[in-house]
Amino acid sequence: MRKTIVSMAATAILLGGSFAAEAKTTLRLTLQLPLKSSLGQNVAAFKKEVEAASKGDLEIQIYDSAQLYKDKEVPQAVGSGAIEMGVSSITRFAGQIPAVDVLYVPFLFNTSDLVRKAVAPGSPVRGPIDAAVLKTGNRILWWQAYGSNVVLSKGAFIKTPADFKGKKARVFSKSLATWVSSMGGAPVNTAGSEQYLAYQRGTVDIGMTGPTTIKSRKIYEVMDHITLVNNAVIEFVVVINDKKWKSLTDAQRKVIAAAAVKVEAQLRDHQARLESESIEVGKKNGMKVHEPTADEVKAWKATAKPVIDQFLKASGALGKQVYEAAQKL
Repeated sequence: MRKTIVSMAATAILLGGSFAAEAKTTLRLTLQLPLKSSLGQNVAAFKKEVEAASKGDLEIQIYDSAQLYKDKEVPQAVGSGAIEMGVSSITRFAGQIPAVDVLYVPFLFNTSDLVRKAVAPGSPVRGPIDAAVLKTGNRILWWQAYGSNVVLSKGAFIKTPADFKGKKARVFSKSLATWVSSMGGAPVNTAGSEQYLAYQRGTVDIGMTGPTTIKSRKIYEVMDHITLVNNAVIEFVVVINDKKWKSLTDAQRKVIAAAAVKVEAQLRDHQARLESESIEVGKKNGMKVHEPTADEVKAWKATAKPVIDQFLKASGALGKQVYEAAQKL
């Protein structure tokens, strides 16, 4: 009888341990960039923070380099619950929320101070955008800084708007597409993970991206000129399926929210250094860099009006609201 009781107790302990192991909550996160990229390192820091603070109750599994989903597929995948979390360019929500393209209106956010004010949690620009994105089933946990837009080319610099004429240019938002078209170029919407091949194969003649891409995707192998136009700010967001978020315990949500705040600030504080380092890597690998002169900047800024008009026409009341809020910053 004693042996039976001991055996039952041992079984209960084993089962209890099994149930405890199964109780751990796993959140899968899809990322289009390599883990070594600035965004990859940022989500890796988030994973470390969450798993440590939750004492193993939460596990974050990262699938980088578009193993599961391409950038443009993330909003639908996370919003539907096909995967719990994902990293996406904010502009990938423009199909449902045209107002998010406010970040790509040329020269609206042309200083780091303006960018910080615009993307601060609860700001009059970010707040309404976060709320609109939530309606798609995606809850934004934090925004990821990716730097100012630079223009890439091969063989010669792109120094003036006229240099776009007759050329195919990689774009990743409707506002950028309008901008390229207004200068006589042909916009080609290209996912971040497809950039390298697009440049290598000549699918596009001109590239647009954040400077850190030069290093993380080895763009210096397929492009050799960089123009620091800085016409737009590039932002990514880390989203979680809202139903999954609501299913978590209060303690779990608190851990995730705290980690999100911490890693968002870390990346933004280091962004200028990361951009500079990536451009230096490009230079060491043969890339040439051009910083526009005052006259060239004036010419570039003169191209903004068609984009502003088109943005306001397409984005409705929300677009007008965030555009005016941006101007007031």
